[in-house]
Amino acid sequence: MSTSTTTETLFHELALTLLPGIGPQLTRQLMSYGGAAKNVLMMPPGKLRRIPGVGDATIKILTGPEREAAFRKAEADLKKAEKDGVEILFYTSKRFPSRLKLIPDAPAILYYQGTADLNAPKTVALVGTRQATDYGREQTERIIKGLLPHQPLVVSGLAYGIDIMAHRAALQEGLDTVGVMATGLDRVYPHAHQKTAEKMREQGGLLTEFPFGTPPDRYNFPARNRIIAGLSDGTVVVEAAIKGGALITAELALSYDRDVLAVPGNLSSPASAGCNALIRDNKAALYAEPRDLEQLLNWDAALHQSGKFKPAPSYSAADFTPDEFGLITVLAEAPGREVQMDDLAWKAQLPIHTVASLLLGLEFRGVVRALPGKKFALV
Repeated sequence: MSTSTTTETLFHELALTLLPGIGPQLTRQLMSYGGAAKNVLMMPPGKLRRIPGVGDATIKILTGPEREAAFRKAEADLKKAEKDGVEILFYTSKRFPSRLKLIPDAPAILYYQGTADLNAPKTVALVGTRQATDYGREQTERIIKGLLPHQPLVVSGLAYGIDIMAHRAALQEGLDTVGVMATGLDRVYPHAHQKTAEKMREQGGLLTEFPFGTPPDRYNFPARNRIIAGLSDGTVVVEAAIKGGALITAELALSYDRDVLAVPGNLSSPASAGCNALIRDNKAALYAEPRDLEQLLNWDAALHQSGKFKPAPSYSAADFTPDEFGLITVLAEAPGREVQMDDLAWKAQLPIHTVASLLLGLEFRGVVRALPGKKFALV
């Protein structure tokens, strides 16, 4: 594919995500029917109306002045991205984080500036309270040192407290670390962390789903937390109050079938109340030493190099059509290895009738097996 063709494709993908009211779920729905962002943006109203979930309001957005405004901003943002060394990743891109594709509310697009591999074999998130104590700092530094044999990608949210301590400890120890932002890449927040962010661009990176110029609006932060949880094999809550963003991230990780650990703290310390509650309620495993994390994530298994996302080595792409192998890849990477047909369709970006036909053929060949509830798994 030529560079010009690639740029044109990304232009339309970016424009689609910049339309007001067109969120990630609707973007995938539109793409599953249109096949490409350009097709969606050029689709006549009559055809759009036949897509489930698309009504008059959405049709007006896709065909009216909002579309032209999205085209203009997409053009400007592509130029800025090229100038600033920012990579824009639509969810169909091979470079889009594979772990993130597996969560049901995955973003449709990401803006990334950095050097780290977002599909690193091992990733771990460290999160916690903004009002971190000396105990929290000590534990954060201890956890990072314990991770060194595995050389994982360290993920956090660039916020005050435990987040920035995790980033700085990772930088100090030579580990790549990625900060997931609740703003555009050109709006580092809080500004006090600008210098650390600059170092992370060279040893890790900065990542966001929000376009350039997005301010730190309150509702962006819970959305940011789902990316932290979805990007990681496991999440470690170092210090957390009984309410707050760290516990939201932990709950999200649990909902994605990702492992959660928590560092226990003094029972009289409000900064550890959230961690102690997670352990008490059996929502998090206790983290006392590196071995706890290694065993939970299977990082101590010599033949298991990528946590719970080990690919199925017995299948070769050469033996299947691209669409068939796409389904096999989704099934191989899925937590629990069982996936419903509807989820298979949107994760593989194929129409549901095509997926049903492909699964039938793969079942006859003994590659997949059907399970109750329209679920499928690799044999």
